[in-house]
Amino acid sequence: MDSIVVTGNGPLHGSIPIAGAKNACLTLMPATLLSDEPLTLTNAPRLSDIKTMTALLQSLGAEVSDLADGTVLAMSSHALDNHTAHYDIVRKMRASILVLGPLLARTGQAVVSLPGGCAIGARPVDLHLRALESMGADLDLRDGYVHASAPQGLKGGIVDFPLVSVGATENALMAATLAKGTSVIKNAAREPEIVDLAHCLRKMGAQIEGEGTAEITVQGVDRLHGATHPVVTDRIELGTYMLAPAIAGGEVELLGGRLDLVGAFVEKLDAAGVDVTETATGLVVKPRNGRVKSVDVTTEPFPGFPTDLQAQMMALMCTADGVAHLHENIFENRFMHAPELTRMGAQIEVQGGMAKVTGVARLKGAPVMATDLRASVSLILAGLAAEGETRVGRVYHLDRGYEHVVRKLSSVGAKIERVKDA
Repeated sequence: MDSIVVTGNGPLHGSIPIAGAKNACLTLMPATLLSDEPLTLTNAPRLSDIKTMTALLQSLGAEVSDLADGTVLAMSSHALDNHTAHYDIVRKMRASILVLGPLLARTGQAVVSLPGGCAIGARPVDLHLRALESMGADLDLRDGYVHASAPQGLKGGIVDFPLVSVGATENALMAATLAKGTSVIKNAAREPEIVDLAHCLRKMGAQIEGEGTAEITVQGVDRLHGATHPVVTDRIELGTYMLAPAIAGGEVELLGGRLDLVGAFVEKLDAAGVDVTETATGLVVKPRNGRVKSVDVTTEPFPGFPTDLQAQMMALMCTADGVAHLHENIFENRFMHAPELTRMGAQIEVQGGMAKVTGVARLKGAPVMATDLRASVSLILAGLAAEGETRVGRVYHLDRGYEHVVRKLSSVGAKIERVKDA
């Protein structure tokens, strides 16, 4: 097993290229199941989760090839020969549930294991199932699998979510493209990944209106054709690396960064005393005057502050001037990084869905353990601002969502290396 060792090394300077979005790519890949013609994705991130989705699609009979050093995915589902997504693959990643809607819409049947992923809360799939039932699917949960059928095809319907769900919106959107008639998805998620999926599906011949708003309308078509589509910039990787100079000092440009992807996050950085400037090639981040100020954060669905940046923001608040309150409204169990940051000298009190962070002048390096994907990178960021050496264990979580972390941070002056555990 590997660990990442970080030693506080002063301000950072240079540029970091931002990859395509993991969450967008994992949504776009199952869209290949909707057509018997090729779907090609460019700007794909090189991550273990992408390999897991590749294995899942291949197990269903799809052809998936990675080209151009893995940044291009060429897919074809012209010869699907299986409609069961087995537990041994699905358990590794929650996004596996996204094959359910397109597989059912295309073949009229799907058997999908209940998914796994990071241990950050229950995250049930009931909203996914409710959406498909609204389109006429027959569903049965037994032996840890969702058994879905629609022998005569899905039918357009009203999908009214009681709460916003990104994954359920994505599953419903893909399924609706081949349903007979019109589907209306109400209280739909508005994330950039939803918009990106809609743009790709439209290139494939889908008739979609309203993506990026709370109501999406889909007019079903008989079939979809092939397309080529670039994966949108990863706003979570973008926000993560924007925090590196905010924590360590210096000035870093994030190549490919876009303000419209991180609006609420940038507002908090500005309030904390961090300048973000848009350039022709990305975003430049630079703290204004030494120590940042504490700011309160509440996680919300897009366009609010992303839950996937909460752990990283907590790392910044650990050395901020004042007291910050971080409210987590999306997932339970998403403060598991707090005890590890405390090992580094942070002052954090957690009560239910709220964490109180009292900033300290300096963190101290320590051996810490990653508990999930975003927690792992928050500990690396904290290490940039710590005195001495921070050793982050169980970094296999990191490989699920960040490509070349060591290379990217080293390129701007961080002292960081990946080592084999004894």
